[in-house]
Amino acid sequence: MTQTVADVLLARLREWGVRQVFGFPGDGINGLLAAWGRSDDRPQFVQARHEEMAAFEAVGFAKFSGTVGVCTATSGPGAIHLLNGLYDAKLDHVPVVAIVGQTARSAMGGSYQQEVDLISLFKDVCSDYVQMCTVPEQLPNLIDRAIRIAVSAQAPTCLIFPSDVLELEYSAPGHAFKMVPSSLGLSAAATCPADAAVRQAADLLNAGSRVAMLVGQGARGCVAELTEVADLLGAGAAKALLGKDVLPDTLPWVTGSIGLLGTTASDALMKGCDTLLTVGSNFPYTQFYPALDQAKAVQIDRSGAWIGMRYPYDVNLVGDARTTLQALIPLLHRKSDRSWREDVESEVADWWRTAERRAMTDADPVNPMRIVHELSERLPANAIVASDSGSSANWYARHLKFSGGQRGSLSGNLATMGPGVPYAIGAKWAHPDRPSIAIVGDGAMQMNGMAELITASRYWPQWADPRLVVAVLHNDDLNQVTWEMRAMGGAPKFAASQSLPDVDYAAFARSIGLQGVNVEKPEDVGPAWDAALAADRPAVLDVRCDPDVPPIPPHATAAQVKDVASAVLHGDEDAAGFVRQGIKQKVQQYLPGTKGGE
Repeated sequence: MTQTVADVLLARLREWGVRQVFGFPGDGINGLLAAWGRSDDRPQFVQARHEEMAAFEAVGFAKFSGTVGVCTATSGPGAIHLLNGLYDAKLDHVPVVAIVGQTARSAMGGSYQQEVDLISLFKDVCSDYVQMCTVPEQLPNLIDRAIRIAVSAQAPTCLIFPSDVLELEYSAPGHAFKMVPSSLGLSAAATCPADAAVRQAADLLNAGSRVAMLVGQGARGCVAELTEVADLLGAGAAKALLGKDVLPDTLPWVTGSIGLLGTTASDALMKGCDTLLTVGSNFPYTQFYPALDQAKAVQIDRSGAWIGMRYPYDVNLVGDARTTLQALIPLLHRKSDRSWREDVESEVADWWRTAERRAMTDADPVNPMRIVHELSERLPANAIVASDSGSSANWYARHLKFSGGQRGSLSGNLATMGPGVPYAIGAKWAHPDRPSIAIVGDGAMQMNGMAELITASRYWPQWADPRLVVAVLHNDDLNQVTWEMRAMGGAPKFAASQSLPDVDYAAFARSIGLQGVNVEKPEDVGPAWDAALAADRPAVLDVRCDPDVPPIPPHATAAQVKDVASAVLHGDEDAAGFVRQGIKQKVQQYLPGTKGGE
């Protein structure tokens, strides 16, 4: 029986171990859909409600599986819809392959229906590799290279197939001029810097007396090595947001997230250190690093393209994080003076007390921090947590305590709204035997999360563990931007842009066969989590929370708090919970105690 190009494409994906492809159909890929029918739906076509969601699901799958994610869409508008999800993959360094249709070759260049210059369209987002298949002999090389480059570069790649090419009879590349045969497989390299460079880094770290570590997603899988380095150097470790799950928050020297969404302990760590070791992080906000003339610094990163930025590092080590740390450890001297480490651990303990106090502070009706705090108290040991962008990311970053074994992520660099629910769905395909949780604002739910609950309702019976919990922070406000306007622009809330229609998200969940729980009282938050985490199907927690709880950095000074208070006083006095006499107190009650007049 003859095979078409589409048949061979799917067969090659199977050979690469691809089990699911996230997508949405269209006539630009009809030949591929027909091949799926002939292949008994292998790899499984997972139908999202929108191509952007398919791309997000592929990103979530790749983030939580550690393998390549694959998505597909038709020509024209379908391909265009993939872009946001693919940019999320590009900016967070995630391996995703997009397979997109195109108008037939005979129509190309003729301004035909749905004809878009797809090579130009994907040229930036898939800059590492974007190619069009025009003859059968280009396979399997195109798909092999797209996967290998996506994995090795940790980046999205794209293959474009004119609709008629998908239906052509397949002819393999021969042993001939201008033919490109190909092969399966990729063995990753674990590179290590030169011995002299490692020695130079060790000497610098040994000379420091107050060492801070900044750890990102590039250090995933290095808990033992990071712990040994921290113990030898008496160091504390802050985590970039994409590296939140790299080190357990239960370690007394782990200060938590850094930056605008960071903790007081991380802020103190960076302000007090004299030496910095950054591992697997390209955290972009220079103002949250030590002052530029404050610390000697070493960076370890797998890519020379990303190393040496953000801070004036003295030693830049290009290499695999684990391999480089293993080479570094024998050269480090254990510091006998543990006073810096004791200070760090004291700040960490103080932060977690502060975080609990803030989360348990009364609000109207529910404090949004409490939603995440209560989850943290009962988070399953093998849970996978996805946060959406917005104020939900603040509470995820500061109040969710990972104890080791759990995974978590969000759109770290693109910071796009909308990936929370599809990430959680992608996680379920990566690990169908683990509970998946999404923390999502009501703005993101209205943008696309509600529609993607339909995807969950369709596929959950296939998952070994049916638990997928979506917690909706329901405040009828695009809250992060509302507070940014107050804090940064000194402007009151602009209701026309910020207020959201009121929706019963739990009722919607129930209407499509999922569990839905409405929560309106603080004391009901914990039991609602218990019920959702014990459910026999996906669940939605619709939690009415207070829009007037500010996502202000916990290390904000009294002066910054006063600025926010002033912004609300001068035009936003009707916001619920705020009155002229009490605005500063209302904001300040959610912040830690000030020190030294700040």
